[in-house]
Amino acid sequence: MDTELLNTLKEALKKEKLLLEQELSSIAAKDPKVAGDWDSKHPRVPEGNEEEAADEVEEYEERTLIEQTLETRLKEVAAALARIANNTYGACEKCGAQIQKERLVAVPSARTCEHCMTS
Repeated sequence: MDTELLNTLKEALKKEKLLLEQELSSIAAKDPKVAGDWDSKHPRVPEGNEEEAADEVEEYEERTLIEQTLETRLKEVAAALARIANNTYGACEKCGAQIQKERLVAVPSARTCEHCMTS
């Protein structure tokens, strides 16, 4: 892979990582005990009635689903940046072949070639 494309993809991954971390920090906090883990912030409603408590639980459940999705994506991006750092980026994790440039441009965190992705 040429250096210019690699640098472009690396910058795209860094930007995505930053955006994901910003989104996560709005609904979750980093878990100080587990590296790379985030915990959804529980919305706090002052003492109130059952309806308010139900709304609070529903909001927490929604935040948790969003947090899990963002956290998974952040781990994928971090793994791609680690592959760049150890010179294994662009190689399919299943068959070892080079991942198509078009695929990497579309999905910079791709871990497999198109063939292995569909099989």
